[in-house]
Amino acid sequence: MSRTSLTCCRAERLTAQEWDGQGWRLGFDPQRQPFSVLVGGQGWAVELSGAEAAGLRRTLGRLVAQHMALTDQLMDEETIELELESGPWWLALTGDRQRWALRIVLTPDPGQRALELSWGPGASAAFALALEQLPQALELLGEPALGAQA
Repeated sequence: MSRTSLTCCRAERLTAQEWDGQGWRLGFDPQRQPFSVLVGGQGWAVELSGAEAAGLRRTLGRLVAQHMALTDQLMDEETIELELESGPWWLALTGDRQRWALRIVLTPDPGQRALELSWGPGASAAFALALEQLPQALELLGEPALGAQA
């Protein structure tokens, strides 16, 4: 079960937000620039820029939509692996109709940090759902998405 603590009271001013659950966490703090988004898993966390987080959100949304479109074609015991690459992001979803694990790699331009992230089957869907909460906050910051083509 995930919990959300939201510290946002005025529409004209963004404040920190945090979501977490078993094996995952997500935070947004517009005061922490340039890395305003925290993503984490079991025993690890990393900060992303708003543009990186927006690109991840859009790319992960596309991957999850592809999985959902295929679930009614999978038999109960059948597994699937989907991969999606968009700009600097590479994502892989591995699992069955109900539960899936997630692997993510960010390979940016030279001179910038690269990341490799993963969540197990218990945390992946909850993390993806929480990440969908970010678009409004990121758009209010006016940051373009990094590597997320439509």
